Formats: sequence, structure tokens, C-alpha cells
Amino acid sequence: MRNLRIMTSPRALVPLLATVLALGVSAQDSPPSSSGWVVIPVNEYGSLRARAYPAAMEPEAPPLEATLTRVEYELRINGDLAAGHATITIDVLKDGWVQVPIPAGLLVREAKLDGKPAALVPGPAGRGGSQQMAVLSKRGRASLVLEVALPIGSNAGEERLTLPASESGITRGLVVLPRLDVEVRVGGGLLYEKSQSASESKWLAYGSGGSALTFAWRRKAEDHRVTQALRMRGSLTELLSLGEDSTSVYAEVNLEVVQGAASQARIRVPANVTVNQVLGATVADWEVQSNEVLVKFLEPEEKSARFVITGETRLPRDGGIDIPLLALLGAERETGGVAVEVLGAGEIKDAKPLNLDRADAAEMGATVQNRQSPSLLAFRFRPGAATSTRSLKVELTRYDQQAVLTANVEEARYRILMSLEGKTLIQARYAVRNNQRTFLKITLPAGAVVWSSSLGGRPVRPGQSPDGALLMPLERSRAGDEAPAFAVEILYLAQGTAWAERGHASLALPAVDLPVSKTGVQVFHPPLAKINVEPGPFRTEAFQEATSSVLNAASYEPAVAAMAPSAANQLDRLQTNGPPSQAATQALVDDYKTRLNARQSGAALPMMAEFPQVGPSLFLVSELTSENRGSTIELTYQKEKARGGK
Repeated sequence: MRNLRIMTSPRALVPLLATVLALGVSAQDSPPSSSGWVVIPVNEYGSLRARAYPAAMEPEAPPLEATLTRVEYELRINGDLAAGHATITIDVLKDGWVQVPIPAGLLVREAKLDGKPAALVPGPAGRGGSQQMAVLSKRGRASLVLEVALPIGSNAGEERLTLPASESGITRGLVVLPRLDVEVRVGGGLLYEKSQSASESKWLAYGSGGSALTFAWRRKAEDHRVTQALRMRGSLTELLSLGEDSTSVYAEVNLEVVQGAASQARIRVPANVTVNQVLGATVADWEVQSNEVLVKFLEPEEKSARFVITGETRLPRDGGIDIPLLALLGAERETGGVAVEVLGAGEIKDAKPLNLDRADAAEMGATVQNRQSPSLLAFRFRPGAATSTRSLKVELTRYDQQAVLTANVEEARYRILMSLEGKTLIQARYAVRNNQRTFLKITLPAGAVVWSSSLGGRPVRPGQSPDGALLMPLERSRAGDEAPAFAVEILYLAQGTAWAERGHASLALPAVDLPVSKTGVQVFHPPLAKINVEPGPFRTEAFQEATSSVLNAASYEPAVAAMAPSAANQLDRLQTNGPPSQAATQALVDDYKTRLNARQSGAALPMMAEFPQVGPSLFLVSELTSENRGSTIELTYQKEKARGGK
């Protein structure tokens, strides 16, 4: 920074100070000036000028000097050489002279760059003697045309032409061979087009980046199998499932071609059998023609073929039944067999086979072996010509099916609170397993008032039958699955007579329309009364928890309207300490479900009333209660006088 220094004497300082003060006073009176001089350091002036007049930035250098965009070959095979030209498309990204490597292994006779003769130079050290470079001097796209020749290799009757790998992303090869009836395959790429003219074969292929593109061809071998007469053997395994309404037909067909090639197969089907589907990896199409199924293959099969036929038919429900048998036509020898099973309650009493031998189900293959029917007969075809006549007649007997339970109450638990005024509060909980039932019918004592009801811990509104009983909805399991247990609860109040000093009381329990396997009753009575249980269906035992997990207090909790504060605090603590655990995730899910249910429109759900446990209690047990039967507990009571103190 440059500084200006003024040197003067003390006598001259007084007039100078007076002048400065006068200028200061006049500066305060005069308006501020909009122009003038400002003294700043030189480095700040340079920084401001650089911002006002920024210098032009130099463009960044490209990551590559040049690149091969496309390599195209057009070659014609003549003897041991393939001659033609290779067109290389080059994109130059840098000004000045650049060197671009051409594919290695090419025998180059002439090179032209954009139609003008060009020279190729050897590559730098380390690239190998066969690598040559093209030299370009301008930026942009250029086309380099090379007159090349490549050798043809031969091994074990197969000739091979290899186009060298390059740095280009696209490699296209067009090869012309002055020969017909050859088989060609391409390695390192995809054969896009193959055509033949009067005297030559033409192949067009595209190579994958960074790999050599190889054409390999050999003379096409003449196949005399197609012209030979067809001879084949077959195996047909048929399974019939006799149902009460309809019978399903399933057949597996295996063909073994001994001579020639099979383009189709014919299966004889009885007139009363409807074919629904023919499935197989080599099946192209199928059709039914005059009691025959004609199965057409994608290509003529020279070794083997396999397909499956499915269909159905209607046969008598019981009695004598003629089994419809399928047969393979056109086979020299046919093996296999037939299996018959009964669906439902029934069994085969007698069988009359013709040209069939009794066999074990395990010998008929996996399809028959895996059947679980208790009534199944299997027969094997008797050795002989495929044209031999076969038949099977069975005598079927059907039985009436016995009705079984589709739902059951595996455990019932009651909690009863008795008062001296005769009021009784009863909580009934049932562990139910259900496969088909829609409702559980509960008949309450006369005059009972329902307080709350729930299904699986969720409040529900029960229906009412014409006779006044409650209809509780039930959960149903999926078909084929074991029915899980779920809880059904109802809480109601019954009104009775007030207790005297001593007397008799009856507790009537609800009646359900399902059998109950086990029942437990916990009776809470007034502390100032002594209770005795009279002999009956219930016996007194020590208190035990419910054997069904859905009735235990730990796993059965009523729904709440919002997340408890303790749960919310625990969730915050878990999220603060680290990633959320399983407990935190479950708390979030419960909170989301609660908020979602709160936003749903519709009628308000009933409340969940809790059962108060007050006073001493008795525990009673009973087993095997039949459906629609309401149990009654007979009690005798006697009030005890209160003892006063002195």
C-alpha cells in the first residue's frame, strides 16, 4: 500500500489546522458530492477488475483423444482367404495429431481416409508387432476404409473365420460363401440374417463389444431318418378318479422313436370322454377327430416325446362301471397301465379285467404312487401287440357319509360376580375353532342384559335370532388349512332375588349350539356369605389358567382407543437409543391401526366393559357339554354376622 507523507514546520501547522476546520464546517453545510476520488490498495483494485472483466475459461481436455465408433466387415471367402474391405468409423475428440489403433491381426493391402490414401504406422512399444495405428489430424468423425484379407482355419471338417476383437462398441460382419448346403454357427455374437441365392450363402452377424466374432461352418449332413418309415414304441399310464358327480381322467404318454421321425401322435379316446387339455414341452397343437386325439409336435421327434392328457367323463355313481381306456395308435408295442381310485365314501368290490394284470400302485409311476385314496386298484397292460383289445369293469359300492363337526368350542371360561341384592354379572369367553359356520348361537337366561361382546379382542355387534338368542359372527379358516382357535366373549347382567339370611341360589349359564369340550367357572361371591356347591355337573378344584392360549390374560387384551403413554415413552426411548427393534415396530403398527380405525366412518362400535374381580372366589370344572344345553350351578349360602370389637 502506498502512503502519502506531508513534512512541515510547527509554525505552519496552525494555519493548516484552521483551514481543515473551516473545510469541515463548510462540508457539513454543503450537500454530499456524488463524484470524486477513492483511494484503495492495489491488490483490491486488481480483484475488482478481475470480477468486472473475467477472463475466458479454457475448455477441459476430453477424456479420450479418439474412439472407434463402428467397425463393419464385408468379406467374400475364396479358398483359404476371406478378402474384402473393413470400414472403421472414428470420432476424434482432440485437436491436433492423434493415433487410433485398428483391430489387430488384419492383413491390410490399402487404406483410405475419407476417400484419400492414408498410411498406417506401427504402434508404440508394448502393443505388439501386429498392432497398427491410423494417424488423424482434425477433430470430428472420419471414415477409414481398409482393403483386408483374413485366413480361413480348418479343423475336423469345420472351417472357421475369426474377425478380431476391437475397442468398438459395434462390430458388424457380412460374409459371403460361394457354396450351398452348409450349416453355420456364430461365436461371440448373434447371427442376424442367413440367406441363400442360386450359388452362394450369405451371413450377417453382430458381435458383442470386446469379443472376437467367429463364423464356423461345415457341410450340411443329409438326414435320412425323415425319409425312413416310422417305427416307435410307447407307454401310456391312465388314472381315473371316480367321483359322485363326475370322473376325472389323467393320462401320461411317453413315446420312443426307433426309426424315422414322428411329427404327430394319435391317441384313441372313448366317445364318452371329453379331452380338456394336452400339455407337453414339444406339443405345438392338438385336436379331436372321430374319437382320436391328434397331437402335433413343434418339430419331428427323432428320439422321444412326452405329453399329458387331461379330461373328464360322467359314469354311474355306483354299481357296475365300464372304465374308459385310452390307447396309443401306431405303436409297435405299448406298455403302461391303468389305475382306478374312488373319491369319497366308497370302495371297489370286484374288478373284471381283460388283457390286464393286477399290479401294485408303486409300479405305476409317481403320479399313481402319490395318490392317497384308500380304495385304489392298479392294472398293468399284458405284454402283446398294441392292437390287442383291453377292457376293465369294476363293481363300485357307495356308503352314506356321516356328518361331522365343522366347528367346536374347545374351551369355555366363565367369571361370575354375585351380589347380595341378587344381581349377577357374568363374563363368558369361548375358544372356538371353525371351518364352515357363520354364527355362534348363544342363548342367555331370561331377562339378561348384554353389556359388551367381542370377537378376537375386537368389539362386535351380535345379531338376534327369531327366538331371541344372540348370533355372534365367527372367523373361518381357509380351505385345506387347520382351523386356528379364536376367542368369542360376551358380558351380560342377570337380575335375581335378594339374598336372605340363608337359602338357595341357582346360576344359569348360557347355552351354545356347539359342543363344549371343557368348561371352567370362577364364582366371586360376597365376603359376608358362606357358599357351598351342591352336587351336579360341576366339581370344585383349585384355580387353573385356561389351557387355550387365546383365553389367557397375557394373550387376550381388549382393544384400546390410543397408544398407552408407557408404550409411547418406550417407543421414544427405543428410537433414541438406536435403530427400531421389533417392539418399536409393533408399537408403530398398533398406533397406525388405531388411528386408521378412528378415521373410518360409520356407526360407533360398542364399548369393551371389563369384569371387576371382587371378593372371595370358587373355581368349578366340567367336561363334555353337548350343544344347546345350558348348565346350571346350584348353590347354598348363609350370611355370616359381622364381628364387632370391644
